[in-house]
Amino acid sequence: MKILVCISHVPDTTSKINFTNNDADFDKNGVQFVINPYDEFSLTRAMWFKEKQGATVTVVNVGTSETEPTLRKALAIGADDAIRVNAEATDGFFVANQLAEVVKNGTYDLVLAGKESADYNGQMVPGMLASILDFNFVNGCVGLEIDADTVSGTREIDGGNEKVATTLPLVVAGQKGLVEEKDLRIPNMRGIMMARKKPLTVIEATEDVKQTATISFEKPVAKGAVKLVAADNIDALINLLHNEAKVI
Repeated sequence: MKILVCISHVPDTTSKINFTNNDADFDKNGVQFVINPYDEFSLTRAMWFKEKQGATVTVVNVGTSETEPTLRKALAIGADDAIRVNAEATDGFFVANQLAEVVKNGTYDLVLAGKESADYNGQMVPGMLASILDFNFVNGCVGLEIDADTVSGTREIDGGNEKVATTLPLVVAGQKGLVEEKDLRIPNMRGIMMARKKPLTVIEATEDVKQTATISFEKPVAKGAVKLVAADNIDALINLLHNEAKVI
């Protein structure tokens, strides 16, 4: 089984986020980038298939050269090789089309991705990728078992889980629950050294018109100062909750 794991290069959630150019561009200065957390669940599951069923695992990213350290980390975790599509990932449809070309050229059986990237939260690429490829698709996946070409999966739905049965080829959008958090892998020294020797292929993007463009970003309104109310002043507390917080 050939597995392709889609890797997004996203800011660490602890990073302080700022924008430049009249809030039209993300300011990357001083920001630490990591593997998208949702993609980590998918990568870890792919490693399980590699170790238990002899699958080969390739990781892919659509991005510029600055994303290569993130791909190298995925290689250090255990992926066999990596592909970088040399383009700025600014539009979901554009990214899906680039990934589709990689899948077609590599004849992959299973494509694993996170359900969304932690920076844009679009939840678009996996579904569009499946549609372009005409592959089966499981979204919000929290459980995945494969026997030959037969797939049984579990996906999270409102109020519970849904069990599904399908076949390869397949695109899976994974999330927390696909593997346990305790099973997520941290590269060890041996893995880091081996990753330096593993192939990282750079390919140029295909001609493709982007469907959307970012106009500007807006930060959430800063939280106001805390107002303290004396324990015996119930009327003042009710007034604040009703007229300012508007929660009663």
